[in-house]
Amino acid sequence: MNLTNVIAERPDKTVYRDGALGIKVFHKEYSAADVLNEALNMAIVSETGFRVPQLHEVCKVDGLWAIVMDYVEGETLAQIMQREPNKKEECIARLVEIQMQMHRYSAPRLRHHTDKMRDKIAKNGLDATVRYELHTRLEGLPKHNKLCHGDLSPSNIIIMPNGEACVLDWAHATQGNGGADAARTYMLFRLAGEHANAEEYMRRFCRESDTARQYIQKWLAVVAASQMVKGNPEERDFLLSWANVVEYQ
Repeated sequence: MNLTNVIAERPDKTVYRDGALGIKVFHKEYSAADVLNEALNMAIVSETGFRVPQLHEVCKVDGLWAIVMDYVEGETLAQIMQREPNKKEECIARLVEIQMQMHRYSAPRLRHHTDKMRDKIAKNGLDATVRYELHTRLEGLPKHNKLCHGDLSPSNIIIMPNGEACVLDWAHATQGNGGADAARTYMLFRLAGEHANAEEYMRRFCRESDTARQYIQKWLAVVAASQMVKGNPEERDFLLSWANVVEYQ
């Protein structure tokens, strides 16, 4: 493999292009279980018919775990928004369209996000009373089985030259409630400091899906509490304000 053409860098991984292949190489701290889980998620989602990069193999490159997949030609929505700021609303509308299309699929072999959130809330370091309230909130929310990305943002949606979209990065994929998936996307905009984009996203998602904003907000507490398990000190205070289950009652 030729690992000279870097196309993306993240704190825990680097993505290369080698001809028709995209090669995601994980840093040494990344666990084998997480790599294999992401590859499995990709394979499961691919079988639903929803457009994702074709998985080729999971292997080791110079002692590091790697996922090899098709390289998808095109630009991310984030790149388009950065290059043409006047198209931000158009790109957010496209994100909502893609997300709603995704939610029409089901993938029963994926883990249910209620189980995943329950585990993360138990490990987020909040006191027992708050964890109890969060667990109670989570158990009381509707249980669906829609395909959920779990980390959907403009940076992991590629618009190909023919105008079709392909969604990347399925490490957090689950089945569950589309409202939780929307709450996660809204939160990602807010964590990035993109308040206006977050509000535009929320407005469009609620309108296009005929969902009350209050319904999405009910998910924000448990989604924020789940995010806190990452232990990012820069995000913790912000997430704590959302993890207060009283706020949206």
